[in-house]
Amino acid sequence: MPSFDIVCEPDMPKIKNGVENTAKEIGTRFDFKGTSASIELKEKDITLVGDADFQLQQIEEVLRNKLTKQDVNLNFLDKGDVQKIGGDKVKLVIKVKSGIESEDAKKIQRLVKDSKLKVQASIQGDALRVTGAKIDDLQAVQQLVRRDLPEMPLKFDNQRK
Repeated sequence: MPSFDIVCEPDMPKIKNGVENTAKEIGTRFDFKGTSASIELKEKDITLVGDADFQLQQIEEVLRNKLTKQDVNLNFLDKGDVQKIGGDKVKLVIKVKSGIESEDAKKIQRLVKDSKLKVQASIQGDALRVTGAKIDDLQAVQQLVRRDLPEMPLKFDNQRK
């Protein structure tokens, strides 16, 4: 039976490149000279450090611009709370989402089921597998998910005939 997987995976090399470009710009900008402004990527966490909330906002804006130039969907970023660290420094951790959360997976599964197409959607870990008898039905599901859930950065993988 034809099938495909719906997944939510960020393009980590592009994100790493965007973080590195942001670090370069922070190093060369006049308004960041002599401050503790920095950005770092550890696995799936981007850590921003600055002297004040305003500086963190500037670093975050530079990061968003660099990631947009890299064609990274900004919906992958999950911004945390600003934390105070030693002295007058502040830190912000931005998590890079990976995988479909169970609530979102159930939402997608319900959407597919309510479409009345002759397909089945099953949750498999942090992905969703959609199977059906006709490839046309699978393509209709892809269009339906893209149209009804544009805020989710979803990809369609492992298409089998």
